[in-house]
Amino acid sequence: MDGQQNEVAGLPARRLAWGIVADLLGKNRGTALEDVMEPAAHRAALPPQDAGLARAIATTTFRHLGVIFHALDQRLAKGLPEDQPGLVALLATGAAQILYLNVQDHAAVDLAVRLAKAEPGLQHLAGLANAVLRRIARERDAIRQEGDADPLHLNTPGWLARRWIAVYGAETARAIAAANARGAGLDLTLRPGASIPDRLDGRRLPGSLSLRLDDARTPVPELPGFADGAWWVQDAAAALPAHLLGVKPGERVADLCAAPGGKTAQLAAAGAQVLAVDRSAPRLRRLEANLARLGLSAEVRALDALALPEDQPFDAVLLDAPCSATGTVRRHPDVAWSKRESDLPRLTALQAKLLDKAARLVRPGGRLVYCTCSLEPEEGEAQGEAFLKRHPDFARRPIAPEEVGDPALVTATGDLRTLPSHWPEEGRGGLDGFYAVRLERKGT
Repeated sequence: MDGQQNEVAGLPARRLAWGIVADLLGKNRGTALEDVMEPAAHRAALPPQDAGLARAIATTTFRHLGVIFHALDQRLAKGLPEDQPGLVALLATGAAQILYLNVQDHAAVDLAVRLAKAEPGLQHLAGLANAVLRRIARERDAIRQEGDADPLHLNTPGWLARRWIAVYGAETARAIAAANARGAGLDLTLRPGASIPDRLDGRRLPGSLSLRLDDARTPVPELPGFADGAWWVQDAAAALPAHLLGVKPGERVADLCAAPGGKTAQLAAAGAQVLAVDRSAPRLRRLEANLARLGLSAEVRALDALALPEDQPFDAVLLDAPCSATGTVRRHPDVAWSKRESDLPRLTALQAKLLDKAARLVRPGGRLVYCTCSLEPEEGEAQGEAFLKRHPDFARRPIAPEEVGDPALVTATGDLRTLPSHWPEEGRGGLDGFYAVRLERKGT
């Protein structure tokens, strides 16, 4: 950025975080934070430290957006100005730093005011920003206590709160919201047979599929075992569906909607001949880079799974279908604010089409695992039941508790259901919310 070297330290990072939050809350609502942050930091030519700070500010803003909006609304004479999205995002990112990040109050306030003064449409509101953020700083403890006391109703979009109470009950819904507010640590999936690398400070999670790091502050490429391909980053819940497929060496396996590739790596590491299919060529390039680091191989195709030829059935198919991703809010907090309840009919229709397609790709006697990282039953349990009604040539293969390390993760019908509130005692606690059903095609 021209003149960036002459700017006040920390200002470019705040400018980037502010712009991204404003964009995702406005004209580009529905876009994922992770899809825009890295390209935006690259365009702004930010050094790694500033890029990391911008990511931390934006992520923290979304993680506590409900609490922040409530606090700002109470401290603005006319409430949050819906006709001033730039101001709202500026105040929100400033408040996130004051309330939840290790940033000096005066730095957060001063830099927000500088940004307002440099923006033609906000120059006249710089004094307002200064006053409101200073009040947020003075009343920080009370604001945080209020947010901690009721994360379900204060920090969760209303449509999600209502759904989770109806499906899981009020107590579990509150625990889910609390887990989302805490955020997620770093989970690693170890290569089969690999030991924990020296100096990698973590603990085995139930079922021994994953390692949860006690300190997730070290950059991933600098962690012991990264260069050796001893592990890959993958939430512990996300590691379960591929494990449940139970592939054997030499089996032909299709991984549909495969990116970012953790499940592909699991299947390849088990010795399967894997075809990884995804519509996104850029995300598949990341998948291929990860496989290369791990010393694993798979056939990779940038293709809509619905267009995959059906002339050569597979021994096993894994379908991690596109979904609302409401089970990943603890790791991707922008999801809670970028998705809408009205998205569900479109997503569930696509999931059903993909499931029917996956069924046609399975040979007689073969297996199919369908999964989504959603807490919404329409995208999980209801899809599994509807599929079995449409496909009498398939039968459910119930999951045994010992396969996943915890009976609480298995439903009464033998499917997988993980919740963000599960395993609260493990490290930073929690799991991504996943549903998975294991099916077998009848015949031989």
